[in-house]
Amino acid sequence: MKGAARYQRVFGVLAGRDEGAFVPFAVLGDPDPETSLEIVRTFARSGADAIELGIPFSDPVADGVAIQAADLRALSAGTRIADAWRIVATVREEFPELPIGLLVYANLVLHASAQTFYSRAAEAGVDSVLVADLPLIESAPVEAVAAEHGIAPVFIASPNASDERIRAIASRSRGYVYVTTRSGVTGAEKAALRDDAARVIQRLHEVESPAKAPPSLLGFGIGRPEHVRKALDMGAAGAISGSAIAALIAKYDEGRSAMLAEIGEFVHAMKAATSR
Repeated sequence: MKGAARYQRVFGVLAGRDEGAFVPFAVLGDPDPETSLEIVRTFARSGADAIELGIPFSDPVADGVAIQAADLRALSAGTRIADAWRIVATVREEFPELPIGLLVYANLVLHASAQTFYSRAAEAGVDSVLVADLPLIESAPVEAVAAEHGIAPVFIASPNASDERIRAIASRSRGYVYVTTRSGVTGAEKAALRDDAARVIQRLHEVESPAKAPPSLLGFGIGRPEHVRKALDMGAAGAISGSAIAALIAKYDEGRSAMLAEIGEFVHAMKAATSR
């Protein structure tokens, strides 16, 4: 089982339980490769329905301050792309049913070649890849390589997306569609989420041709259990949270056990909020 199939299985199981999905995000190698593996293990053991992971990059243009800092911590710790593949492969071996997605930047995909990147991703056990800064109009060649390796392409739908763009995203995304709560960059909201994404989710639900859109996961600003409940109320199949987790990691210069415990509690609480 690989690619969209793991997502389909998870979303099917959750629908039968009348639950949404909670998907935590972390930058691989933050704060160092060894601790990063323990963080991802904590995600899985604390109830995450899927995980999304970033490969550290020097210019993460879609990310706000918290995740930019996570990238810098990972790079400062000496994390290399080989470390990222090793962590993913270890997690895949230990949690064979867990969907694993990457959110990366085009430079990381195209530097050696898309063939090289997706071959390594498939070997490590990746199910989906979202290339945050690759325009939809230029993504077809990369999508074709992803398909060769059984990896699902994921695209971002933002609140200002036109109906034409929403239809294209719906037809070309596999596994899920990443819907953002707002335009701009990542970052945890301190207040209630706005309803800007509700129209996008509704339009995705309405798309039937050439194929029905995969489930929507809401991201950007998801930092509290009430945000998860709001995402489900908007019609999303679940929610993704990254900046809040990056902020937890940043709190702990030392004391890995305490950090892992707090991350585990966070994931557990966010997952508990997915019950409808």
